[in-house]
This record gives sequence, C-alpha cells and structure tokens, in this order.
Amino acid sequence: MAVADLSQIVKAYDVRGVYPDQLDDRLAELFGAAFVEVTGAEAIVIGHDMRPSSPGLASSFARGAVARGADATIIGLCSTDQLYYASGDMDLPGAMFTASHNPARYNGIKMCRAGAAPVGQDTGLAEIRALAEGWLTDGAPASVTKPGHLRQRDTLTDYAAYLLSLVDVSAIRPLKVVVDAGNGMGGHTVPTVFADLPLDVVPMYFELDGTFPNHEANPLDPKNIVDLQARVLAEGADLGLAFDGDADRCFVVDERGAGVSPSAITALVAARELAKYPGGTIIHNLITSWSVPEVVREHGGTPVRTRVGHSFIKQEMAGTGAVFGGEHSAHYYFRDFWNADTGMLAALHVLAALGGQQGPLSELVASYDRYAGSGEINSTVDDQRARTAAVRAAFAAREGVTFDELDGLTVTAADWWFNLRPSNTEPLLRLNVEARDEATMQRVRDEALALIRA
Repeated sequence: MAVADLSQIVKAYDVRGVYPDQLDDRLAELFGAAFVEVTGAEAIVIGHDMRPSSPGLASSFARGAVARGADATIIGLCSTDQLYYASGDMDLPGAMFTASHNPARYNGIKMCRAGAAPVGQDTGLAEIRALAEGWLTDGAPASVTKPGHLRQRDTLTDYAAYLLSLVDVSAIRPLKVVVDAGNGMGGHTVPTVFADLPLDVVPMYFELDGTFPNHEANPLDPKNIVDLQARVLAEGADLGLAFDGDADRCFVVDERGAGVSPSAITALVAARELAKYPGGTIIHNLITSWSVPEVVREHGGTPVRTRVGHSFIKQEMAGTGAVFGGEHSAHYYFRDFWNADTGMLAALHVLAALGGQQGPLSELVASYDRYAGSGEINSTVDDQRARTAAVRAAFAAREGVTFDELDGLTVTAADWWFNLRPSNTEPLLRLNVEARDEATMQRVRDEALALIRA
C-alpha cells in the first residue's frame, strides 16, 4: 500500500467509492480524539485538500477533537504548507487531510504539533494510531463534560502575505511563467500568492479535482511534467512550475523545457538564505548533489548532511538552528517558516532570483548544477539485504572507495558516488548515482544496476 511519507501520514488508505475503505468517518473521528489525547491540545487547526473524501474526513476529525474538549478551527481547502502556516501562526497543533502526490484512490492525514513541529513515528504518531485503533475495537471513551467549540477561518490571504514578506520581490522584472497545478491545491494557492507580482501566469490544470483527470499530481515522475515542458516551449515562457497534489513541493522547468534538479534549486535558495543570514547552517539529505555542500561552503555557510525524510530534516533544522534545508524530492524547509517545508516559498525565491537579473533560467542555475546525476531508479528485488550486501562486496575490492550507512548504503569514490536505499513499504531498492561527467555516471549506474538486478 503506497504511503507518501510515514513521518507525516498515519496511513495512505485505498479508496472504495467516496471514502477510503479503511479510513471512514468513524475512524477519522477517533483519530481526532486520539490526536487531542496524545498532544494534550486545548485547540487545534484542521485543513483538507480537494480529494472527494477529504472534507467529510476533516469534519469527522474535528468532531472527535471537540468531543475530547478541544476547540477546532477548520481552515477548509488549503495546501499542506498553508496548514503549516496556520499551525505556526496560531501556535496550534494541526491536521491536514491529504494523500499528497498519491493517486486518487488514496487519502491520509498529515499531523503536526504547535508551531508546525513534526509528529513522527517516535514522537506521537504510533501512540495516536494505537489509541484510535484500540477505541475502534473496544469502544471510544465517554465524551468530556465540557466539549470544545468548532469555528471556521480563511487563512489563504494571510498565508500569501506571510510568504511574500520573506522574499524581496520588489525588483522582479516581468516574467512569463507556466504553472501546472495538476488539479491539486496549487490551483487554490497560486492565484492569491502570485496576484500582485509582475507575472504573466499561464495556468494548467488549475481546476480542483481529486480524481486527477489529466495526470497524477506527482511531478517527481518525469511523465507528469511532459505537458508542462511542452507548454513552456509553446508559450516561449521564462520558466515553468509544477506543484504536487497538496502543493507543498514545487518542481522547476527552465526556458528550454528542461527540468531543473531539486539539488540545483536547493543550492540556489541556500545561497540566497546565506546572503540573508551570513554563516548559517544548511541541511541537505545524503541524496542531494555534491554541488549543494560546495555552494554552501562557497557562500560562507555550514552544510549538514542527514538522512532522507521530513522528520529527520526537521529534527536537524531544530537541533542546529539551520536557516534552510533541501531534499532531492523538492521538499524545501525554512527556519522563517517554522522549519516546515513549503514549495511555494522556494518558487518565490526562484522567481526573485530570475527576475532580479536579465539572463535565462538555464544560465542562472548552471553554476548550481555541476555534476551528472541518474535520478532515482527503483528496482524490485526479492531480498533487499542480500542485494545490498552483494553491491557492497563488489565495490569493496576497489581502491579508494569508502562506505557509509547513514541511510542505506552510500559508496563514494573520487569521481562518483551512489546511494542504495531500501523502500520501507515495497520490495524495492532505490539507486541514486552522481559523477563528475555523464559517461562515468552511466558506467557506475549500469554496474550497480547489474548487481542489484542479478
């Protein structure tokens, strides 16, 4: 069963009809009650995406929370980073009903503590789930004597204003930008955030439709940005932006229709944040390009390498006081945004950087995109450990090769590196390779894949 991010989503449930067959009104209500019980919250904030089941599930979650004595503010349709904004601005725990980039048949819950702090497997998620499932079996506890209150609030305008306060957009020259919302929540947030900028926005699939009639709202898969790439060329646009289903991630296409690596965007934004906060710390996961720590050091910052995943990045952000963090999957985290991830803020940085000079985007990002990368390649295997051990044994005999196991297996040589990670939910090994030139990358990639798929 597909899961978007175990650190954020209780579970991504397969839909049968309008509601997921394992996540219905009753279970959502119990999750709401359990969320209040575990967090000890006196008030919470709740949002949802455009999937057909999301509004009803969000209302049921609120009903469970109110029954346990907490006040619940429903902000309605929103992106996940808009929910994080509300959690941070109101200093309240929050819940977002979405299955992110997963197909239409899924739904789930992303939860956070006050100030958008993560709720991970080891920081309350397991307790919430166990409590809700126990109540489902044994019967929910009696309602408290003084239930909470239910209220509604629209945060979209305030969310947009806050993001725009974090980036200097005053010098942006007129730009033509194609935006593919993928029928997801970008169609809700982009018109308000971009409203007063000197942008000629060409909208694609802005209609909110949780059945995703045009393509899956997962821009990480190259087939889902083909339409955007073609439209950028057809329009002669300066760039293209693609948001995933809950619009917390943003992918960038340059004026030639070529995708810009999230590592290059991480490096670009890192340089801008270091100009704002000299000497700051920048977090990057171990699959981002060599160029990221290089750029960070060149701009006087301190790079910190960490495992892949929302909860690990946020933990490092909080522990180091980092000003920014980026992942290969186009999640971008900002200290100024409560250490939470927001693709929209990253997009504003790209627009400000491009619009603040006269060259095309391809030239702007060239200095941040220095190496040849394979992208993530998945292989189905019978035994993840055995195949990983075979890869390690084959490369161990090579001179000058080092290994680390911070997250999966990373093998590093003078001119290349690769990381091999097991999926937590599927019988897959995920391979990422980078080298100083394309030929070397292809050679190492093919050698590793031959061992993985033997």
